[in-house]
Amino acid sequence: MFETYLFPISYAFLTFPVAALLFTLPFLVVQYRRHGYINKIRALILYLLLLYLMNAFYLVLLPLPPTRHNAAPTGPIMQYIPLQFIQDIFKGVDLDNARLGSYLSLLRQPSLLLALFNVALTVPFGMFLRYYFRTRWVICVLLSFLLSLSFEITQVTGIFGFYDHPYRLFDVDDLITNTLGGLLGYRIAIWISGLLPRIEKLDTNEDLAAKRVTYTRRLLAFMIDGPLWSFSTGILYVLNVPGAFWLTTGIYFMLIPLLTKGRTLGKWIVRIHVQGSSERYPLWGLIIRYGLLYWVLLGLHVLLLEPFFRPMLGTGWGMLLQIVLMVMDMAFLIHLVAAVFKKELLFYERLSRTAHNISWPDKLAAHEAEPLPAPPAQDEAITPQ
Repeated sequence: MFETYLFPISYAFLTFPVAALLFTLPFLVVQYRRHGYINKIRALILYLLLLYLMNAFYLVLLPLPPTRHNAAPTGPIMQYIPLQFIQDIFKGVDLDNARLGSYLSLLRQPSLLLALFNVALTVPFGMFLRYYFRTRWVICVLLSFLLSLSFEITQVTGIFGFYDHPYRLFDVDDLITNTLGGLLGYRIAIWISGLLPRIEKLDTNEDLAAKRVTYTRRLLAFMIDGPLWSFSTGILYVLNVPGAFWLTTGIYFMLIPLLTKGRTLGKWIVRIHVQGSSERYPLWGLIIRYGLLYWVLLGLHVLLLEPFFRPMLGTGWGMLLQIVLMVMDMAFLIHLVAAVFKKELLFYERLSRTAHNISWPDKLAAHEAEPLPAPPAQDEAITPQ
C-alpha cells in the first residue's frame, strides 16, 4: 500500500524544479511589490506550499489510465451517502467484546486507512492557512472543502475531459475527511505557532533604504522592459523609421526615466529606480549610463545589421570591427561576472554616477513595518464562543 503513495510523491519531487522555475517569476514580482525585498523564511514557506500542493494533487490523480480512451466504469461514479466509510469499516469484521484483538482488525481495514489518509492529506493545507495566511477557522473550512472539491471534480471528469471516462469515484466522504484534515491542521498550527517565527514580524527590523538592489531584481526588471522595448523597435523598423534602435532606446531608457524619476515599467513593477549622486534624476547621467550600455556596447552590434554596413563586413575594416566587438564582449562578460560576485557597480554606473535604489514610499514603508493585528479571540478556537 505504501508503494502506491511513494510513486506519486517521487513524481512530485522530480517535477518540482520545473514548477518552482515557473513559480519564481510571479513570486519575485509579488514579493518585491508587496514587501520590497525577498525574505528567506517567507520564500521557504511559499515554496514548501507549492511542493505540498504538487504532492497532494499527484497523490489524488496518479496513477493515470494508460490511454486517453479509457474504458467506462462498470459501477457508479459517485458516492453520495455521508459517512458511508464508517459502515464500510465494519463490513466483514467479526467484533467480540471478549477478545480485544478483534478490534485491532479494524486498523487493517482499507476503508479506515483510506479515511485516515484523506484526513492527513489536507492537514498541511490547514497549517499553511493558519500560520502563514492568518485565515479564520471558517475560511480554513471553506478553502479546505474547495480544495477537496477540486480533487473530486478533476477525478470524476477524467481531468476535465482529457480522458474519455472518469477513472476515480466522486466520494462525498472524501469531502468530509479532507475538510476535517484542513481543520485539524489549523488547530495544530495554533498549538505550534509559538515555536515558529511570527509571520507578521518578519519585516519589522528591515531597513529597505539600506538594502542593495540585487542583479536578480535588475534582471527581472529588464525581462519586463526588454520585450516592450524590442516590440517598439520592431514596429519602427517595419515603418522604415531611420535610427529606430537608437530612437526607441533614447525614449524608453533615457527620456521616460527622466520624466518618471528614474523608472521604466519594469523598474516600477519591481520597485526600483535609477538615481544620480543626489536626489535629482539628471538627463546627462541617464544618457551616459544607457548610452554606454545600449548605444555603444549593444549599438555596435546593431550597426553590423544595418543595410548600409553589410557590404563592409567582408572588408578589412569590417573584420577589424568584428574583432573589436568580440574583445569588448569578452571584457564586459568578465567585468559583469566579477561585479556580480563582488557586488560592485558596473563601469557605466560609475562613469555616469548613477545607481539603482529601492523605490518605497515612506508611508507604505511605515505601514509595512507595523505588526499586523492579532487574530480575533474566536480565531483561537475551533468554534466561536
